[in-house]
Amino acid sequence: MSGPVPRSFPKSDYKEYPKTLAPDDFWGQVRRTVHGKPVPEEQIAMIVRSIRENLELHSEDRVLDLACGNGALSRYLFADCGALLGVDYSEFLIGVAKANFERLPDYAFTCLDAASYVESEPEPARFTKALCYGSFSYFPAADAERVLRGLRTRFASLRTLYLGNLPDRALAAKFYTQALPPESELDDHAAQIGIWRSQEQLRALAARTGWRARFLRMPADFFGAHYRYDAILEPADAHAPGEHEPA
Repeated sequence: MSGPVPRSFPKSDYKEYPKTLAPDDFWGQVRRTVHGKPVPEEQIAMIVRSIRENLELHSEDRVLDLACGNGALSRYLFADCGALLGVDYSEFLIGVAKANFERLPDYAFTCLDAASYVESEPEPARFTKALCYGSFSYFPAADAERVLRGLRTRFASLRTLYLGNLPDRALAAKFYTQALPPESELDDHAAQIGIWRSQEQLRALAARTGWRARFLRMPADFFGAHYRYDAILEPADAHAPGEHEPA
């Protein structure tokens, strides 16, 4: 996807827009598309591989997938972990996930907005890994902070959080090739792309909420590589790679 987009972005889009599509148009329902067509499966495979490798998934892991949409991406992780819970605020998309991908009791989906879920999950310590792919930029700024802080303070066993497909403010001109929109739009979670954050802005948000962030880019042939990045968050009080306990 590239070029300017319409300046119309209803907040209810991910609740109402998916209802206009075919029941089995899983990628269209969550806007994982390029020029209106579903992302090719080889591109999906690149996403899944990056998540698997950077979360270092193992059979004992219990994974939390925040803003999971219809579960079309979540399902590819089932074989790599012992359990997965997908959470999304869209009743319609969670209904699609339950009808097509849920495998109770270990691979389940529930409907709640991410911030409310993180602050109310009754057994937060059960999760060891978490991800939020392609959705974090659509959280209101206050909710984004609530989510990261809640995951850090309540989810005591959580070792790694993968935030995927984040729009890079430093590269916005590579998407908006005709003219950049006003700053207010780049800060608007309800815009077509959501909130654009530079890596430094994301690093500062992570630090405020108890995380240490590192960044990665998808390969150059990935459809969003020219203006997006991924972030891997780990508890700030954990040892960075290569660090050891003092002798």
